[in-house]
Amino acid sequence: MQSISLLILLLILLLLSAQSCKQATEPRLEPELALTLEDVSCTEAWMQLKTTNLQLPTTINVLKNNTVTQTFSLSTHDTLLYIDSLLPNQTYKFKVVLTNTPQPTTNELSITTMDTTSHEFSWQSWEFGECGSSSLYDVAIIDENNIWAVGEIYMRDSLGNCDPNAYNAVHWDGTKWELKRIMFYTFCPQSTGNGSYPATSIFALDNENIVISSTSQIAYLKNGVQIKRECIPVSVNKLWGSSSSDLYAVGNNGNIAHWDGVSWRKIESGTTIDLLDVWGSPNGTVWACGENIYKTVLVKIKNNLANIVFEGTYPMQQVKNRFSDGLLSLWTNNKNFIYVLSPNNLYRCENNTTGEGRELYPYNDYFKGAYLRLRATSINNLFTSGNKSTITHFNGFSWKIYDELRNEDQLLVGSDVVDNLFVTVGEKYENIFNYKGLIIVGKK
Repeated sequence: MQSISLLILLLILLLLSAQSCKQATEPRLEPELALTLEDVSCTEAWMQLKTTNLQLPTTINVLKNNTVTQTFSLSTHDTLLYIDSLLPNQTYKFKVVLTNTPQPTTNELSITTMDTTSHEFSWQSWEFGECGSSSLYDVAIIDENNIWAVGEIYMRDSLGNCDPNAYNAVHWDGTKWELKRIMFYTFCPQSTGNGSYPATSIFALDNENIVISSTSQIAYLKNGVQIKRECIPVSVNKLWGSSSSDLYAVGNNGNIAHWDGVSWRKIESGTTIDLLDVWGSPNGTVWACGENIYKTVLVKIKNNLANIVFEGTYPMQQVKNRFSDGLLSLWTNNKNFIYVLSPNNLYRCENNTTGEGRELYPYNDYFKGAYLRLRATSINNLFTSGNKSTITHFNGFSWKIYDELRNEDQLLVGSDVVDNLFVTVGEKYENIFNYKGLIIVGKK
């Protein structure tokens, strides 16, 4: 019996010895850190830190030009680092190190911030309409010699009477504006009748792909010529698309429809709030926002599925860096952020927002002119426009309000911007019976 016990003990010792030898021969995996640039603005940088074989949680230092600029607590292997208080058009070198040991470090990452753009624009304006309530609702710039605005413009006929058949578009050819009539059906979905009914929205990919909406219809233009019209399953407030086979329409009562190059398909949004704007990011995510007299909403669309990411009921609690008013317009040009406009603020939101957003607008002058439309080419060339002909420009570092354009009798509801050209449209109050369509153009 004693010999058996000794044998068992010997076997246990042999197993432990073998395991110890195995552990001793296994190489120790050294921690690795890698730093890549995710995004950059004029004053900020976003860097992706990826770690392997690193025991978490731990603390890291971010070095800017070999000086510690921030300290972070790290709890995940993939982390987005945010650095602010940078200067425009400057090159910085960044590195990440652990606080408790000089090794390992990341690669050194060189980042050049964006330069600012100029606030200096020369401005011109035009008015359209001879009678009735004329107004322009949206505009699209193909280039500086090819601009389309849409709405309803009423002119007098040869006898001096107000013609009820409105012009619903106006085109700039580089020299002059010309009134146009885009034809739509009188009845949908029957596709019968004919008329130049008020046009509500326009979106242009290029001169060969221009789409214009009127209620629940779309007209297609190619090289300035109407080639097609059709009924779609929603009444349209705004249009956006990434290609001729990827187009979105949003409208009242939470309606969303998508064109895939073959047919229009309605997307259930989960809300009955009127959707007032739509815009998409390069990764395929599409955003829509809007309001009615009771609520406001932000909707995220991915793979033709819509999800409500924020819904607020009026009156909303005023909370810093969180939606506190109606969401009227939005814009984005990357996968990480969207920019959302309320009447008195602009928010930069991460793509997983549930109502959080950094407030970018520095003023508190709601009663001087609420903001209705947001458009940009990049974060250093961003415009808002709205009530009382209020136009603001953000150049990546500072804001400018163009006080010389303000007018108590003017309302701006649609806009577009390309390169050094900004165009906004709306209406000018003449008297209780008459409004004129309005176009304001800013050029650098």
